[in-house]
Parts: sequence; C-alpha cells; structure tokens
Amino acid sequence: MPETSVPATPAPGTSVPEHDALAADPFRSVTGWGRTAPTTAMVVRPRSYEEAAAAVRGCGARGGIARGLGRAYGDAAQNAGGSVLDMTALDRIRTVDAGAGTVVCDAGVSLHRLMEVLLPLGWFVPVTPGTRYVTVGGAIGADIHGRNHHVSGGFTRHVRALDLLCADGEVRTVLPGTELFDATAGGMGLTGVILSATLQLLPVETSLMSVDTERATDLDDLMTRLTETDHLYRYSVAWIDLLARGAALGRAVLTRGDHAPLDVLPPRARRHPLVFRPGQLPSAPAFVPEGLLGRRSVGLFNELWYRLAPRSRVGELQKLPAFFHPLDGVPHWNRIYGRSGFVQYQFVVPFGQEEALRRIVGRISRRGCPSFLAVLKRFGDSDPGWLSFPVPGWSLALDIPARLPRLGAFLDELDGEVLAAGGRLNLAKDSRVRPKTLAAMYPRLDQFRALRAELDPRGVFTSDLSRRLGL
Repeated sequence: MPETSVPATPAPGTSVPEHDALAADPFRSVTGWGRTAPTTAMVVRPRSYEEAAAAVRGCGARGGIARGLGRAYGDAAQNAGGSVLDMTALDRIRTVDAGAGTVVCDAGVSLHRLMEVLLPLGWFVPVTPGTRYVTVGGAIGADIHGRNHHVSGGFTRHVRALDLLCADGEVRTVLPGTELFDATAGGMGLTGVILSATLQLLPVETSLMSVDTERATDLDDLMTRLTETDHLYRYSVAWIDLLARGAALGRAVLTRGDHAPLDVLPPRARRHPLVFRPGQLPSAPAFVPEGLLGRRSVGLFNELWYRLAPRSRVGELQKLPAFFHPLDGVPHWNRIYGRSGFVQYQFVVPFGQEEALRRIVGRISRRGCPSFLAVLKRFGDSDPGWLSFPVPGWSLALDIPARLPRLGAFLDELDGEVLAAGGRLNLAKDSRVRPKTLAAMYPRLDQFRALRAELDPRGVFTSDLSRRLGL
C-alpha cells in the first residue's frame, strides 16, 4: 500500500495562540502534572523546524527545554527563568505506510492523534502509558512504558529513527544502536529537541480489548498470579489497595488482556470493528477543597472498588480508552488533589527483591498514604536508554497528596529501601529525589553527563529537573 500524508491537526486539549510562533509570552507559570513546583519561563511555540532552530538559538543564558502536553508529573519540562519550547504546534503526521506498519510524524503529535489516524488502518501505537495525551517527542524523551513492558519493552524500542535538533544548530538523524540514540531515549530532552520520528506500529483487527479481571486477596497472592500467568497476556496491570492492612495487605484487582480479534466481536460490532470514539466527562472543577482525598474518603473508595470488582471474569470486551486511559475521560483530573497538588512516586525493584517490595508496601500502608491511584506491574528486559527507567522487576506507582505531613522525609526513607534493593525511581515522575540517591540508581549517569558535555558544552538544553539533580 502506498504511503499517505495526513494533514496536521491540533492535539486534543491544545490551542494555537494568535501571536507569532516566536513571539514569546511574558514570563508565565509552568508546572508539571502534579502541580507541586511551578516556576516561570518564557514560552515559545515554534510552528516549523526552522522556527524551532531559531528558538534554540535565542534561548539565552538560562537555556531552554522542549515541552509537549505537560504530562510529566514533576519538573522535567520546566525551566525557571529560561525558555520553554512548546512543541505542540509541530503536529503533522507526515507519512503512513499502512503496508509496513510505520509512521513518520512530528514530535508534537499526540498518541491520541495517532490512534485517530492509525486505528482505521488496522494499526495501534506500540506502547501507551496511562494517558494518550502525550506527544511522540515526550514519549521518546521519557522512554515511556505501558502495561505491555514485559512483552514489548519501552516506547523507544519501537523508534526506527529520529531527527534531533542539537545545541550547535545541526539536525542529526539518529538511529538505534548509537550512543546519541541511547542518551536521547529517556534523556528527558537534555540532548536536544526531537523534531520528528519514525515509529514501528502494532497490527490490530479491532479497536476493542478482550479483558480478564480477577481479585487477589493479598500481595503474595497478587505476585503469584502475575508471575505464573503474565506471559499469557500482552497487557497486564494491577490496582492495589495501599490502605489495606493485616491479612489483606496488598489486596488488588488484576486486569489483563489483549486486542480483541475480529471473530470474538458480536455481529453488529463487526460492521465497524476499528472505530475509535472516546467519550469525555465534565472537566474537574478549577477549585477543589484541600483534604477532599483523605484517608477516610480514599479508604471508602478503595473498599468499594475492591468489593465491586468481579472475583473472576474472562473475555469481557472493553473499548480502548476504558482499558488504557480511564482518567483521560475527566479533563484536568489532576485538580482533584487541590491547590497543593500531588506527588507521583514510582519505583522498580529487581526480581528476587520481593521482600523489599513487601516491606515498602507495608510501610505505605502503616503510614496511611491516601492513594487511590496505585498500580503494580512486572517489567521485562531493560531498555537501551542510559536513563530509561524500567529494569526487570516489580514496579509500583502511587499518587500521594503533597499536603501530607512529613511526606518528604517519608519518601526519603522509601528511596533508601529502593536503593538498597538495587532499584530506581522514574525521572518522568520525580519532583523531589536527592541528587546522590538518583546518581546511585542510574549507573550510566556519568556516561550521559559526558556525552551531554561534549554535545552541549554551553548548556543550551537545561531544565529544572537537570539543575536539581545535576544531570
């Protein structure tokens, strides 16, 4: 099938400002999805590769950093006192090869837009996180992972090439297997501005998922189920009740599945098997009272969620958004934590360190962290990116209201447990880890720093994250 070109379309949730692309706004507040550490920066929105290059040349002494749809939880896409390049206007899907299953697109294209265009052709993105409102550039810069890491690895494992605007103004085509590719994959935008990428896609017959759901009575039961049967599923994730105690510690609802084949659809659904029409609920209010998500309210939610889940259900057909991105149906859901925001804490400990995972889950439970968004997954083989997060092991991610007393000290203690077990934290989620702790978790950090110094001796590409952690 010949290649086709797709007209540019703004990513959902974004708008094109009326001012010229390179006419920076006055200094304005920029924050991560957790809304915990806002800083101010000059925001520039280039509409072409040439304008992106001009924006990089005009960054000034405080440098610049590329930003997509703002779904990094911490300060990775902020740059206090410097420039932030809003890449969402570079959103053209340039060519789709529906025969080979590849797409060439600008870095500002969202995964949502790719799904809109590619699903009717029988293709799906190879990796998606818990939101489809991330850009391709952001997906590469964070080397995002999804529920299929144990099968498919991270996002950059499916990138066949990328164009990178470097600090010297040169645009380099970067291929897998090179040092620059491995530094850029998970490099949090610090090697340059990703302009475009070529992605290998996943073939699908329908836009529905065949889903199995079951309850696990405690953490050991959950880990046993995941260990023994994860290989049977492409996608696997467990919601875990971190407020449960005693014999119920770590009880969970396990959800796993794969893309539904055409022959399991009812006759009516077979008429349009690849339709993609995600629904949307009203936006979360701009003001939410502090303390709405306390131990009592979250404990009640967790109890209901666990009790209402089926003990065992096989082969349920679910729409893609319901399976992968349930929170995307509520715009600005991050507001529900109130003005103080929230911290997402995500770590991985290697296989063989199950006792460390038990200790950490026990500490979180005893602390009474009111987290209703807590998920446990198993990771597969490590990805090639020097700062890519996943290693083979157990990953736990949880959201915690930032207003929780002594939260920083408590998370420092958890960091020590993770480090002692040979694990690490996720840079795309972090907003508070200590530099020495982070350095001990990523053994190739010095190699990353050396390459960065060689490519960018003036420090053109910088962020609040990189300054905080000395990246």
